[in-house]
Amino acid sequence: MGKWYFMEFSKERAELVTHLKVHGISEKVGRAMLKVPRHLFVPSVQVSAAYVDTPLNIGYGQTISAPHMVAIMCDLLDLQEGHKVLEVGTGSGYNAAVIAELVGSTGTVYSTERIPELASSSKNNLKAAGYHNVDVFLSDGSIGLPEHAPYDRICVTASAPSIPGPLVEQLGSGGRMVIPIGDAFQSLYIVIKENDGNVVTKEWGSVAFVPLIGEYGFHSKQKPYRRH
Repeated sequence: MGKWYFMEFSKERAELVTHLKVHGISEKVGRAMLKVPRHLFVPSVQVSAAYVDTPLNIGYGQTISAPHMVAIMCDLLDLQEGHKVLEVGTGSGYNAAVIAELVGSTGTVYSTERIPELASSSKNNLKAAGYHNVDVFLSDGSIGLPEHAPYDRICVTASAPSIPGPLVEQLGSGGRMVIPIGDAFQSLYIVIKENDGNVVTKEWGSVAFVPLIGEYGFHSKQKPYRRH
């Protein structure tokens, strides 16, 4: 598709980022989102709405999050160059691409997706958009990816019944996780593992995400993690 296809939507992308900045996103996250061609991460029938600030259906009962939600989560994560990040719920790959921009060429994003078709298409989307520091795994994201732990940051893009213990365990010292919690009523939480190992959680506010499915998600025998 090349550079021309990227530039075709440059005006719409710039207008979206301007809109997000008015609503308080950081300059750093704005710059990252300005570089990510969201139209490459939505189904072809949704391309005309790629830069509208709304979630979009990507099939299989899943959505690509609204750009403002992606921006908020990235700001809350405080992503830095060189960070190793675990993303739970690849979806179309857009959120992973924004994270990849923020952690730079020295950083790595490990992303899990439970739906085979989305795992495959997200890999293709990321490749088409030129991202090579994102590895997508077909797996139960609720248990994380212990083989690549510990992580500097963990971003969960589906709502869990409670904070999964394995994800807390895989968070490195000084690390941070953002995760939506709840069913009909959901809140976004920031989970911080302090240098002494103590885990602190902070509630950010109300959100709406698809459910996290898996061993530590919904439709499973839940093993709750005690909040601190």
